[in-house]
Amino acid sequence: SNAVVYPIFSAPPTSKKRTQATLDELTSLFGSSPPAKTSHTSQKSKKAKELCKRSSDQMIIDAGQKHFGAIVCKSCGMIYTAASPEDEAQHIQHHERFLEGLRYVGWKKERVVAEFWDGKIVVILPNDPKYAVKKAEDVREIVDNELGFKQVSLSCPAKTKIYLFVSNEKMIVGCLVAESIKQVRVINCMGRGRAWRCSTEPEPAVCGVSRIWVFGLRRRKGIARRMVDVVRSTFMYGCYLSTDEIAFSDPTPDGKLFATKYCQTPNFLVYNFIYNN
Repeated sequence: SNAVVYPIFSAPPTSKKRTQATLDELTSLFGSSPPAKTSHTSQKSKKAKELCKRSSDQMIIDAGQKHFGAIVCKSCGMIYTAASPEDEAQHIQHHERFLEGLRYVGWKKERVVAEFWDGKIVVILPNDPKYAVKKAEDVREIVDNELGFKQVSLSCPAKTKIYLFVSNEKMIVGCLVAESIKQVRVINCMGRGRAWRCSTEPEPAVCGVSRIWVFGLRRRKGIARRMVDVVRSTFMYGCYLSTDEIAFSDPTPDGKLFATKYCQTPNFLVYNFIYNN
């Protein structure tokens, strides 16, 4: 045959390797070989198997799995690696804690301020029973972790109201923390990012939206808008606040976009201004 074979996967063997290969072939044919050679060959094979095992333990092969690489859980927001038992175990633990924190059992004297076809809004005050305040604090901790607002403290905790949107499935899918404020600034948003301009002269305001959060799977359903509407009608007894009397605490890019749409102007009010852009 005139076919040409190219050594793509192996280098040409040296004379010693060729001799050893010939001896191995004779051994397999006649069933006899020197004891020392057999021992040395078996040691090599054991080492090779161990190396292969170690390499396979440290690598993840993409063989068409349903989930591969880094995955973001749409429910709890945790980023974990697929096909990693440790990461998946940590995700399950975090996922259960997250959902447990959002589970709403309810209580007898709950203060329902609005009801909708897909749930209701309850408000929790600082002087409410301890179990209600504890639930509000647990939810606020989850909200702070997702929004990255750990560095932003409440200006007056004794005058803070926490609004929870509870779904028909007894899950908290929305949270708004409102507090009393006196001075705010006007912000001018330019684009979706952190590009904005803030006025230097303070202006008066009544209600500050310290945090506003909606569960990832329930967004784009008007929950945030309805919570702000309820705050405007219930924060001060007998008054319906205008958009010029409420302010947002250093909004995130998504929060800034929401405030711009809700107030129908890029020049909405802010307080607790941290970024000097």
